[in-house]
Amino acid sequence: MDRETVDVYEQRAHDWLEHRRRPVPDSLAAFAARVPAGTRRLDLGCGPGWHTEALGPPVIASDAARAMLDLVGEHAPAADRVVADLEALPFARGTLGGIWAHKCYMHVGAESLPMALADAHRALQVGGALHVQVTSDRKQTNIDDIFPGRHFTWWPADRLADVVEGAGFATLSFVDDGDEWLDVEATRARTLADTVGPGMRLLLVGLNPSEYSADVGHGFARAGNRFWPAALASGVVTKAHDPLHALRVDGIGMTDLVKRATPRADQLTAEEFRNGSARVERLVSWLQPKAVCFIGLSGYRVAVDRKAQAGWQEQPFGTRPCYVMPNTSGLNAHAKPADLTAHLRNAAGKLP
Repeated sequence: MDRETVDVYEQRAHDWLEHRRRPVPDSLAAFAARVPAGTRRLDLGCGPGWHTEALGPPVIASDAARAMLDLVGEHAPAADRVVADLEALPFARGTLGGIWAHKCYMHVGAESLPMALADAHRALQVGGALHVQVTSDRKQTNIDDIFPGRHFTWWPADRLADVVEGAGFATLSFVDDGDEWLDVEATRARTLADTVGPGMRLLLVGLNPSEYSADVGHGFARAGNRFWPAALASGVVTKAHDPLHALRVDGIGMTDLVKRATPRADQLTAEEFRNGSARVERLVSWLQPKAVCFIGLSGYRVAVDRKAQAGWQEQPFGTRPCYVMPNTSGLNAHAKPADLTAHLRNAAGKLP
């Protein structure tokens, strides 16, 4: 999270309490009702804790500024308090039932939000509730702000919707007030979150997560899938079964054409592939990886070009060079491990 923003809240917490009164939104009660009973709910970027108690027990108040957390006791004395960065939540996988992120993610850089939401996806249990409110790109000024020095990201509505979907959430409602705010109510889906960000040297696009991979928490998870051995042998990644390491150390991003998890990719529809392709194309146009590699020739043919052959494609995808290779699933017996390794090596190391 932007440290200058945190410093503003650290230094001026009491001024914030005096000059900013945050009424409880009408949506808070409905959100609290969606959180599975008895599960922990998180007030993320809680500030002085104006909303915390209304989330119901058991509740955790979390803020990057310790000075803000020191004020929570006045408004939510029963809440647990945790200092936490919005982009690095200190909670184990699947331990939260809901995350109320009201006017906090707008302090995260645009290209960092996919991974911040991926971290929220990791911490939430399947079916857990998510609320996000951020500033619309129509409101790109804070000239009257008495708390200067804070970072703001102004979000186009369509891009925010794509990022939430890519992070593995099913959107229940998306409200654009036509002026300043975008409100998202979503549920943590049984799927994988994109691991994407700026500066990717290669974006890998799978067909869709298997239910097994969705439950384990990373793609290509089954023992019979040849992706990770081939990725290691090709030099594309330096650590197996770790998409975060692949992104942060190796510059390799991962997403899927379709977010819905299924036992087999042949259970997906052509419409799902085409809709997913449009989302991934917008993602590529935005984040601009050096190249894109589709892992699954059959899905690419349905979604993009029915006559495509493995290898570099004549047409770019989202303005970036595009490579297509066979599916690495063990069910694809025609593709040998050595061939898969060669395809990944070509995609990463031989840009046209």
